[in-house]
Amino acid sequence: MPKKKFNDYKVADINLAEYGKKEILIAESEMPGLMSLRKKYKDSKPLSGARITGSLHMTVQTAMLIQTLELLGAKVRWASCNVFSTQDHAAAAIASNGTPVYAVKGESLEEYWEYTDKILDWGNGKGPNLILDDGGDATLFIHLGLKAESNPKILEKRPDSLEESILFKQLKKSLKKDPKRFSRIANHILGVSEETTTGVHRLYKMQERGELLFPAINVNDSVTKSKFDNLYGCRHSLVDAIMRATDIMISGKVAVVAGYGDVGKGSVQSLKGQGARIIVTE
Repeated sequence: MPKKKFNDYKVADINLAEYGKKEILIAESEMPGLMSLRKKYKDSKPLSGARITGSLHMTVQTAMLIQTLELLGAKVRWASCNVFSTQDHAAAAIASNGTPVYAVKGESLEEYWEYTDKILDWGNGKGPNLILDDGGDATLFIHLGLKAESNPKILEKRPDSLEESILFKQLKKSLKKDPKRFSRIANHILGVSEETTTGVHRLYKMQERGELLFPAINVNDSVTKSKFDNLYGCRHSLVDAIMRATDIMISGKVAVVAGYGDVGKGSVQSLKGQGARIIVTE
């Protein structure tokens, strides 16, 4: 009997997979933490039984994380947390390995929330038992969906933005298809990790109101995130992103940095290194 073709994914071009795999191979030398975890736990498979839904930037580095989770025994479904941040070759590489991934650089807001919905659907009425979130949208989708099960009128209120109207529309579709979906899957979620300040603020507000359905880990304020990502990461990538996007010389320009937390500090150091004159507002 012929093997069923894997089609549980949506990427820009699956033919980019080989290019993505080459970049992932290069990234292995730059991510010793994940590589050491693979070496230590690949045989014991401590994540066996884990159904992990990830809503994070779908990049080469994220592909490394996905492969590590799977090597340690987890099953994974993934989407990007940002409509513009996906590296299409990385998404194609992961999809070509048989991992469900829904991420396309430049996807519409309608597609974004449809993909968020899809990564929470594990088939046969099941959902994830762990969530890796970046911005809190996967967590928001479950919490708002659960509220709408008992009170559908909350999805009829006047939306505060275009994106909120699209979110409401997607939730209505989901509930029409499976009216008890969110109460069923929420009971099996062991916890969520959250990577951004925005997502963490949402979690704290839900906790204060007594609405948080499962334990949450604040990854955003960990040293490895706040320093390596916010400080060192922005210092490394800011001027590169500006030059790639605009092709201008930064030396001699006046740059305004809004805020002086770890992201602001890294941004100032990056711009200063290129000879910009910097003004900081707080």
